[in-house]
Amino acid sequence: MRFTKITASIGPNCEDKKTLTNMIKAGVNVCRLNFSHDTGEIQGAKIDMIRSIAADLNKPVAIMVDIQGPKHRIGDFETENHYPLKIGQKFILDSDTTPGNEHRVCLPDADVMKSLSVGDRVLLNDGKIELKVDAVFDDKIETTVVRGDEIWSRRGFNLPDTDVDTDILTEKDKKDLEYAITKKPDYVALSFVQSAEDVADVRDFIMMRSSHPVKLIAKIERPNAVERITDIATAADGIMIARGDLAVEVPFEQVPAISRHIIRECRKLNRPVIMATQMLSSMVHSEFPTRAEISDVANASYLRTDSTMTSEETTIGDNPVNVIETMDKILSYADKDAIENPFDWSRIDNVPENDWSRSVSSMAYLNKAVAIVVFARDTDIATQISCRRPDIPIIAVCGDETTASQLCLLRGVFPICDDYLFGQRDAFGAVRKFGIGFGKLVIVDDDKISLRTID
Repeated sequence: MRFTKITASIGPNCEDKKTLTNMIKAGVNVCRLNFSHDTGEIQGAKIDMIRSIAADLNKPVAIMVDIQGPKHRIGDFETENHYPLKIGQKFILDSDTTPGNEHRVCLPDADVMKSLSVGDRVLLNDGKIELKVDAVFDDKIETTVVRGDEIWSRRGFNLPDTDVDTDILTEKDKKDLEYAITKKPDYVALSFVQSAEDVADVRDFIMMRSSHPVKLIAKIERPNAVERITDIATAADGIMIARGDLAVEVPFEQVPAISRHIIRECRKLNRPVIMATQMLSSMVHSEFPTRAEISDVANASYLRTDSTMTSEETTIGDNPVNVIETMDKILSYADKDAIENPFDWSRIDNVPENDWSRSVSSMAYLNKAVAIVVFARDTDIATQISCRRPDIPIIAVCGDETTASQLCLLRGVFPICDDYLFGQRDAFGAVRKFGIGFGKLVIVDDDKISLRTID
């Protein structure tokens, strides 16, 4: 029973029914649909297909909709479409919508123009180009090239030193989200979150349009989001460590320490956390991962991450099923290789001694229980126990499909949607579905906690 879950991004090379079926069989727990690509209707058809496959396999699978967010891009260039930049040269970002050249290009976002200050950095092409702001005017920004490379049309840029006064949802996002919530996704991932207010704004947007209990995942991609991680995680229902943009906006050597800090903070706040970006990126074309990638995936398990995530490895990769099988093998072995005592892990969280979820975890550990059985009316109880990271399975017996699907993201939680088992409070019947035939069980039913033995 693999504890660390797998979130797979779904794209052109894995959106046919046969491939998706084999990926889910191989171990996918959460399917991520990126609304930066394809229209809502196309993504909606994928959601319907995933749910149909999950029903056929009798296996809960969560649906995560990823909203593009305020991704900033420069304008177009003249006929060349790109120009070389030299270190020390001056370059202007302005509001002129005409095609750019070797001296200037349009910066179409008025909110960015208003937010930049002298000394701020503008990073393009994943940080290969760095411009430093020299002067700010109403209609243009004068910069100096610190790092040079070819600058291309329509490239996105990052602003590591700047708080941009912009709405978390663009007009495109609003349209995408309005459609997405009609498909009742389990999770919505929010890009370029800067504050707890951003999360609250999206939650209000959804609640005004749907009563479905969708959960919000805040993607941490900017240094100001790292600084506000406690507030953001409190406002959200989970966190994604988006290491790609994050490694551009903060010194790359800090990303592992930042990731570890975020994981610990999320566990204290009872929030699941996803580790994302380039986990098996060599497998876009290679049959095997690199040794460094194997260690990276295993380390996510050792850090007690809830889920690892694939990106281009599955969306455009040559063999998405092989990617999932490989990740499953690495995580399964690493999960068994418990490098730290689980009781010690519950203590490092600074959780109060009388915290009930810590007590459940400790009770299971001290009694050498083979499983914790939770009768889950919603996701709260299973989430809190999962965040104590007991190294035994948490069997969550659910009375509805939404709860079961949403629990697919949580480390060590194995959901069952079964009206009979839920109604009868049949803990023994639940664990037998996972091949557990004897041993002690810790059973959690609302505020009742009991210890029973299955012979």
